[in-house]
Amino acid sequence: MKPVFVDANVFLRFFTRDDAGQHERADRLFRAAADGKTALVAGPPVLFEVSWTLRAAYGQSVRDVLDALEAILALPGLALTDAAMCAEALRLARQSAVEFPDAYIAALATACGAETVATFNLSDFRKLGVRCYAL
Repeated sequence: MKPVFVDANVFLRFFTRDDAGQHERADRLFRAAADGKTALVAGPPVLFEVSWTLRAAYGQSVRDVLDALEAILALPGLALTDAAMCAEALRLARQSAVEFPDAYIAALATACGAETVATFNLSDFRKLGVRCYAL
């Protein structure tokens, strides 16, 4: 069975329930995956978009966003590209209370052997224990 790639808006409709019809269809898709009737896949850019939208458009707290992302990672029948990196980023984000995308960048930088991150967001990266490149 060929996997179906899931866009951020499907996850958003599922979690926010702001469109009953779309929520129901997303729920059916996730149930089909849990029952093994379809295989789903998503990737980090989808998680970044979900994270940003829940914070910016829905005003959810960092903790609530991380809970939603963790629920996505745990969905039965969903394979996440770069799953180990996403899990590490979630761990770092929870530990430091920073946004998931910044935690993902920190995790990825570490994984690829970078000793510093060039950023203007010094506060969050320092919370993550990342050495920042002097710009």
